[in-house]
Amino acid sequence: MKYQELFREENNAVRERYDLTMERIGSMTTEETVEAPFRDYFRQVSEFIRMTGDFYHVVESGAWEKADLAGMQEWNKRLYADILPEHYEESYGNPAFAVKTLGDGYGQLLSFLYAEIRGQIVFATESRLTEMTILNETFIEIYNLFEGEMPTAEAVKDVLYWFVSDYSDLTVTYRVREGLDASLSFIKDIIMDSDLSDVRYLYRFGEYVSQAELDIAVFMNGLPQETVDKMADTYTEGYRKGFEVMGRDIGRKKTVAIRCELGFERMVRKAVENFRAMGMEPILFRQAVWSINRNPNRKIGFHGTSPNKQYDYDHRYDSAIYMRKALTDRKLAVLKVAYEAYRKQASEYAGPAVIETFGEDGFSPVNKPEALSLSEKQEKLSLTLANDSARIVNQYIPGDETSFTIIAFPRPEIGKDFQEIFEETIRINTLDYEKYKVIQQRMIDVLDRAEHVEVTGKGENHTDLRISLHTLAQPEKQTNFENCVADINIPLGEVFTSPVLRGTSGLLQVSSVYIGDIQFRNLKMRFEDGMIQDYSCDNFGLGEEEQKSGRELVKQMILKNHDSLPMGEFAIGTNTVAYAMAQKFGIIDKLPILIVEKMGPHFAVGDTCYSWSEDAATFNPNGKEIIARDNEVSILRKEDVSKAYFSCHTDITIPYRELDCITAVTEDGERLPIITDGRFVVAGTEELNKPLEKCID
Repeated sequence: MKYQELFREENNAVRERYDLTMERIGSMTTEETVEAPFRDYFRQVSEFIRMTGDFYHVVESGAWEKADLAGMQEWNKRLYADILPEHYEESYGNPAFAVKTLGDGYGQLLSFLYAEIRGQIVFATESRLTEMTILNETFIEIYNLFEGEMPTAEAVKDVLYWFVSDYSDLTVTYRVREGLDASLSFIKDIIMDSDLSDVRYLYRFGEYVSQAELDIAVFMNGLPQETVDKMADTYTEGYRKGFEVMGRDIGRKKTVAIRCELGFERMVRKAVENFRAMGMEPILFRQAVWSINRNPNRKIGFHGTSPNKQYDYDHRYDSAIYMRKALTDRKLAVLKVAYEAYRKQASEYAGPAVIETFGEDGFSPVNKPEALSLSEKQEKLSLTLANDSARIVNQYIPGDETSFTIIAFPRPEIGKDFQEIFEETIRINTLDYEKYKVIQQRMIDVLDRAEHVEVTGKGENHTDLRISLHTLAQPEKQTNFENCVADINIPLGEVFTSPVLRGTSGLLQVSSVYIGDIQFRNLKMRFEDGMIQDYSCDNFGLGEEEQKSGRELVKQMILKNHDSLPMGEFAIGTNTVAYAMAQKFGIIDKLPILIVEKMGPHFAVGDTCYSWSEDAATFNPNGKEIIARDNEVSILRKEDVSKAYFSCHTDITIPYRELDCITAVTEDGERLPIITDGRFVVAGTEELNKPLEKCID
């Protein structure tokens, strides 16, 4: 494979070291120099390392590409078996089991080490021998500690800290490179060169392959080419339009990052061809493997179905082991050097084009006391690290020079109506751009007369919000709301603004909403002058302890561990066709926020939609400039950029069925209804109600 040639010289240079480590690790399975209960841990992990070593030789020899389907499936099952739900309760990848077996302190540390070592599956698949070697050497170093007098947990932690810190030159730099360097083409080569009608190709990526991936690949193979082309064309044309509507020059860009999920390779192949026709070479990189590069709240990059979402959740804060000021400073220094090394590639990078999926059952996490968590000091360090990292990235990839697009499709797990839902999703992804542009402008014309907007829920939804708007100095040339049709966010259907924080107050309540993999139930947020003052959810129950766990979940997944966040966006979704589809099939609780945000008013907490590009003039199709690009927090960038951004933007939608009214209120108190009893009432928007009339709420 072309990709593997890039690492041949490097692999040859490290091969002797690797062979020595494998010889040493092989002897651990019979030695008794480590006392129980730790002996069992080292034997099991050494057996896993030997298995990945065997797999590496299968890949390196070329036998992997020639293996039959049954052989590939057997390898995939063996490599991921230990953390699958049916085995997880007795896996050292499970912090609860590790602590129960090895003791508090030791258990968490050794579970982290095993989670890092499980990255060898990817490294073996991609023939990256250096990474496998450093993991082996670290494992041996920890083993040696336990061969003598029993080490303290602090001594073990110290070794792991220096392992993460010392190798950050490699791990962080490679993460930057794989996001910018189109020559790192492992995933792209498989997609472009394989016979996609032969599902064996799925196993060549090194990801866990569930029945869902097999089903979606088979389904995609059965689609007419014109349907696949339509899916890809909508996606890539939306990306191009994003540059056009923002007034940015796509002609200066040479690369685009495709972020997708396993199973959609036939669409991705066509998208690669489309992007190449635009003069851009696609980059496809995998979700982060090393803990130091992972985002605890989402997967960024190519990935398959998680073998176990609880395993991912249990390890989301493994960084607690090494989150220190010295480490964050080092990571930032490495990040800066890496971007400087890839300065040219960064300047040519256009931004991400994302394909999401939906349809899986909601994940209800278990909060385990044995799992690692960040201290209050570490939370602050991690937030500072995220903000400082974002500033470095923006220095080399300015936000006002890039764009993005996102599109979503259902997975077979959505149920028996999967094929019909898939066809309906294609339809809502390709609604008439021009028709919605006109309808939405009618709404904006009314909203632009307002000083503030009021939003209220109905029934058991007690939402009662007042959203302050910017003052238009020149209403004939300016607007508060962006007319969003099918470009960066597909499907079309919203008008949005960055509210004025002062005076934006009240309660936001939603019965159900997905944030990442987690479905939040009865989510509540209270705002005061645009900032979150209180929050809760009922995911764990209504008791005092259950509500405390719910607050912790909201803080982790929505506030991203900030004490508070501003309301960065207020929007009104207009895609009633999508809402009607959701009601028809009973899947509103399975749709991603990308679609749900178009199905009612939504509110984003965190940065505005214009973060890092507020100074770039943006215009609606009618030529009016959108002036609501800042709020009282983002404008602080002019004084101290560290106070202006939160490195997050999370949408929360009230569906039409829970919505009573949206009313624009002018400075002199005139009330201009936008939606009344869940129906659009602005002249010229009546057609949006037709799909709603077919719904049974």
